[in-house]
Amino acid sequence: MPSAESVLRELADEGATGALRLGKAGVFYLTGGRVTYAESHCCPRVEDLLVAGGRVGAQTVRQARQASSEERWGGDLLVDRGVLTRGELEFCVLGAVLDAAFFLFGASGFRPRFRPDDRHWLGPQWYFDVTGLLREHGRRRAQLEQAWPSAELDTLPVVPLARIPAQQVMLTSLQWEILVGADCSATPADLARKLGRPAYSVLLAVRQLGAAGLLRRPEPSPGAPAEAPPEPPEPPEPPEAPPETLPRRTGGAGRARELAETGPAPDRPPVWMPAATADPTDVNLLIRLRNALEALA
Repeated sequence: MPSAESVLRELADEGATGALRLGKAGVFYLTGGRVTYAESHCCPRVEDLLVAGGRVGAQTVRQARQASSEERWGGDLLVDRGVLTRGELEFCVLGAVLDAAFFLFGASGFRPRFRPDDRHWLGPQWYFDVTGLLREHGRRRAQLEQAWPSAELDTLPVVPLARIPAQQVMLTSLQWEILVGADCSATPADLARKLGRPAYSVLLAVRQLGAAGLLRRPEPSPGAPAEAPPEPPEPPEPPEAPPETLPRRTGGAGRARELAETGPAPDRPPVWMPAATADPTDVNLLIRLRNALEALA
């Protein structure tokens, strides 16, 4: 069964115009061999993002869709009526296509079918080369693996922990929306539609939350061998101090002879200790260390 990648490349070489449907996974729309729109069942559509963000009303979208034609596309109607600017529409289409293409290239078990001259009601608003879409798919896949090298949370309900394993955490605005919007039954794709956010952005944020230990991981099935959870890459360890800079322990007699030979030490810290500074970063670091030690006490 041919892959979406191979079929798209053939259609691009032919300069085809139409819709490449990948079963229930979704569809690519092409104009002159370039992708102009894409939809995936995993992602919110452009109209979903606009309505969820409060930028456009559902009735306005429905009217533009019904009135669209090859002479006047629905996207042009929205711009001409002053509902959206051209830049807003193009930016929204850009994000929606990259979002859908990521999941469509990862889909399997479908039979591609091409329908010539089948167009999307928005009309061509942005043109994507197939090679560029595949390159972006690879970049996003690597970004997911770097955040959390496990797909166990990708399709399961998002369940935040009742008690976080830290005294304080830092969250992005999207991560906060996910934790607040999670009802222990919505998957990352469900949350993307609920929040009106791109599905890939939500998926990446979920993996980051999982890597931070803020989400409940699925219980292993009975009888399944226990697997060690994937761990995020550890920060590099600080370089060890050179042996010659380490202090030398001496007894009382040895210290007395040293003082007699060299005289009293000047009023400054020993060479093996870091110099005291007034840098607020150093002070904040010490405060955080103190708080951590107090929490462990």
